Amino acid sequence: MTARVPGSKSITNRALLLAAAATGVTRLRAPLVSDDTLAFRTALTGLGVRITETGDAWEVTGTGHGPVAATNATDADDAGADARVWCADAGTAARFLPPFAATGKGRFVFDGTDQLRARPLRPLADALTALGAEVSAGPGGALPLTVTADGLTGGDITLDSSFSSQYLTGLLLSAPLMSAPLTVRARSLVSRPYIDMTLALMRHFGALTEEHGDGAITVHPGGYTAADLTIEPDASTASYFFAAAAVTGRSVTVPGLGTGSSQGDLGFVEVLRRTGAEVEITASATTVTGRPDGRLTGGFDVDMGNISDTFMTLAAIAPLADGPVTVTGIGHARLKESDRIGAVARNLRALGIHTEEGPERITVHPGAPRPAEIACHRDHRIAMAFSVLGLRTGGITLDDPACVAKTFPGFHDELRRLFPGAATPQGI
Repeated sequence: MTARVPGSKSITNRALLLAAAATGVTRLRAPLVSDDTLAFRTALTGLGVRITETGDAWEVTGTGHGPVAATNATDADDAGADARVWCADAGTAARFLPPFAATGKGRFVFDGTDQLRARPLRPLADALTALGAEVSAGPGGALPLTVTADGLTGGDITLDSSFSSQYLTGLLLSAPLMSAPLTVRARSLVSRPYIDMTLALMRHFGALTEEHGDGAITVHPGGYTAADLTIEPDASTASYFFAAAAVTGRSVTVPGLGTGSSQGDLGFVEVLRRTGAEVEITASATTVTGRPDGRLTGGFDVDMGNISDTFMTLAAIAPLADGPVTVTGIGHARLKESDRIGAVARNLRALGIHTEEGPERITVHPGAPRPAEIACHRDHRIAMAFSVLGLRTGGITLDDPACVAKTFPGFHDELRRLFPGAATPQGI
């Protein structure tokens, strides 16, 4: 079976910012259309970037420089007017756009939903202050965030990256718009594959970057040049369909997601290989085939720190394994859309599954899940992960099935299309 997985959110939002900062018109083919990417796109248009839809592509007319706050003010002639940027639930908008604004001119106010306000921004705010911007944050160093900017000169800084790699990505993406080189030393960096993705996309748009032996990264000034890009399918989203193949004993192929992928989350299929699934990765596609009886091998520990967006996919199906499964290295997942370790553990216990958790780990023991309602916490990944378990377990319901719109509005329809004879969460 071939799964229709939409474009990568991570690539779409990075490419949108790069295209906005570039000189010229960029055509982004097959972008993800979801709540998060539309929020990011709307925020950019509010900052004066022109984005139009042409068929299945978005055309972005770049400004070649940082934004000017007055561009979305009521009075465009008022140079002191605020640009107010609504980030909705999109963490990438809250972490990528303030550095972009800091390379421009004026006063920018970033805000979002209560869920996004609960996510930390202090390391990013401190870094922008060190680079010359005037920054004030909300309670606990979170949104609302105000940036008063007159360009950034670059420099040499150390960045706390133990909570999220997105702080580093935000600085790197806007570094070519600074007037001098930026060198960043990321302390306790998590999710390194996302930084590799960021650097590859930056180079696609013409940035000059250097990676040093001590882990530091230097980006040189010079801006970006428009460069068309086709967005590959989202590897994090693909994880649910690959896991579904493993637990149903079927075969699922995701075309366009192969050996050349820049997404670290494709590494999830190697975790599925440890459960006994057959995995084939070619230059053009990835296929996962489950054992005929859907049996999973357990009894192992796995560090998923670099692919933490997929740990919930494994944890949700782990009760079906023949031994306990322990996931480690995921402490930063407690600071995502929800406390993902705690939320997954509580949902598994509600299903009658013996589950243990620590600050950076979760252990799931084998068991027969009983009917229960899954508390999604407005977190798309919780809803999608437990929907996969629902293919094997009757009586699972989701308290917020619509939250999948954050990254894949059509997720439930696609799951039903691929697995018409299997159980699916009730009420969808």
